[in-house]
Amino acid sequence: MTVEQIEGRNPVREALRAGGKLNKIVIARGSERGLKDIISMANAADILVERQERNWLDARSRTNAHQGVMAWRPPVEYVALSELIAAALAKSPDPLVVVLDGIQDPHNFGSVLRTAEAAGAAGVIIPKHRACGITPAVAKVSAGALEYVPVAQVTNLARSIAELKDAGFWVAGADMGGENLYFEVDLTGPIALVIGGEGKGLARLTKARCDFLVQLPMLGQINSLNAAVAGAILMYEAVRQRVSTGSR
Repeated sequence: MTVEQIEGRNPVREALRAGGKLNKIVIARGSERGLKDIISMANAADILVERQERNWLDARSRTNAHQGVMAWRPPVEYVALSELIAAALAKSPDPLVVVLDGIQDPHNFGSVLRTAEAAGAAGVIIPKHRACGITPAVAKVSAGALEYVPVAQVTNLARSIAELKDAGFWVAGADMGGENLYFEVDLTGPIALVIGGEGKGLARLTKARCDFLVQLPMLGQINSLNAAVAGAILMYEAVRQRVSTGSR
């Protein structure tokens, strides 16, 4: 049976809080004091908790940052795009969805997931090919957000953007050639924010599918931002507009 490895205090803690079906948890001997809440939640959920020496966890860690605790569970499942869209529209009249076009760095992906959860995004859409999927490193960086933010993995991103538009979403792409600054456009209502991959930005077909392109002003000598940072700025501009108009 295939299982997924979760590493770190926050990811394990959030998996427990979200009711994740964990097979077992292993904690490093001597770390019990800082993990009391995790042990208590695991015991309440009747989840096996084992103690091992720290070097046992070190040898099995894929992130090199297990913080004295690791857990195993069935893999997180991607949701169908149609399911993500339906749930987003049912949840709110002005849902926010994030689309990632070819992000390959698991730290960027995990960071986007963390911000998406904090900003109340209804889901994240990623391509199946030439992009990072859900990995232990992504789960670790997301700090538990993966337990709450549905992720759809799609074969054709341009077609998926068209499906979002058919469902009533406006699609805004982040691009250095955008005709407007990001704070000059209306990001209320059902909106999908499209963030390009590291160094490459939006693919040509992805860009063509967007309703409009926005840019972030770059006033220094560097001409681009980290994808996760750019995504965070855009997501919170959408949040700001919703709060200021009373739709949130």
